[in-house]
Amino acid sequence: MPGAQPARSMPAEGMKREAGYHAAEMVEDGMVIGLGTGSTTWFAMERLSVLIEEGLRIQGVPTSYQTELRARVLRIPLTTLDAYPELDMAIDGADQVDPAMRLIKGRGAALTREKCVAAAAAELVIVVDGSKCVPVLSGPVPVEVIPFALQPVILGIRAIGGHPELRNGIQKDGPVITDNGNFILDCSFPEISEPERLEGILSLMPGVLSCGLFCEFVEKTVVVVGRKEGCRTLNR
Repeated sequence: MPGAQPARSMPAEGMKREAGYHAAEMVEDGMVIGLGTGSTTWFAMERLSVLIEEGLRIQGVPTSYQTELRARVLRIPLTTLDAYPELDMAIDGADQVDPAMRLIKGRGAALTREKCVAAAAAELVIVVDGSKCVPVLSGPVPVEVIPFALQPVILGIRAIGGHPELRNGIQKDGPVITDNGNFILDCSFPEISEPERLEGILSLMPGVLSCGLFCEFVEKTVVVVGRKEGCRTLNR
């Protein structure tokens, strides 16, 4: 007689959805919120769309054309950072989160606009599944660089021990072009022992628009972690 089947754990997609829905429930009536770019944010937007149909009144500031198009399909009212330079909240994802709430972001190539929105928001809600929570930041750090300065920036990153790779498109030939018209360098480092220092060095390189290290927002960051046991909320 065959043994009982083991309980199946919730797949990563399900954990992302649960975390995204939880983040959406944190939004209050009348808020103006930043809308990040990526799959976890999509789930939050999906739930927000339902809440809007039920009477929730909000406006969203999209961080990419992709987010803007999705928001329009979901009938989420949109506005701009010019109209609302101070936001109540931003909902976004992350590639990695460490115990101090420092982040690596930028897989969706929207890091500069995401950083602008994060800076403008009173609260930054980061939605991830458990695999994104790490003891030490170690992933490649995306860097947005203007095309004119590509080679000097590559040399500068190599000079501090980094290994930059130009990000290429998946469904197009050539490099990824950001919504700002720039290139993305994915930069690996032997270790990231001082994320704040590395963020400062990268950000000050001439030709760099921004980098994917988000270290300055830790005091206002809330991380919603989707797990098979349910959501867990982390903050400072």
